[in-house]
Amino acid sequence: MPEKTFYATGKRKTSIARIWMKSGQGKIQVNDQDLNSYFKLETAKMMIFQPLELTGTLGQFDISVNVQGGGIKGQAGAIRHGITRGLLAVKDEFRESLKKAGLITRDPRKKERKKYGQKGARKRFQYSKR
Repeated sequence: MPEKTFYATGKRKTSIARIWMKSGQGKIQVNDQDLNSYFKLETAKMMIFQPLELTGTLGQFDISVNVQGGGIKGQAGAIRHGITRGLLAVKDEFRESLKKAGLITRDPRKKERKKYGQKGARKRFQYSKR
């Protein structure tokens, strides 16, 4: 009987991560690269491992990730969101601890668009009376 593979999608800002999880030794591949070679920042790696540590499943799943868009932190956040959704697909008992940590909810914050007649989203040109 083939082993079961779980699929989930995570999003953060403009990053989208597609995640496939199956039982294994805990290897994480991001865009066909090792996690340590793709993410150099320790904070990004900590972000990714957060749901696995919280549920006590660190080292139990082989995770394959396809992520695109955004920057390093946004991609790490999207992967974290996807892993959280994948863990919920594996076992629904994880919901309470993940919900308490605030990992289930997608972070809705995005960059505000630039407005016409202004320098940026909020910043305006200097006012001159004469």
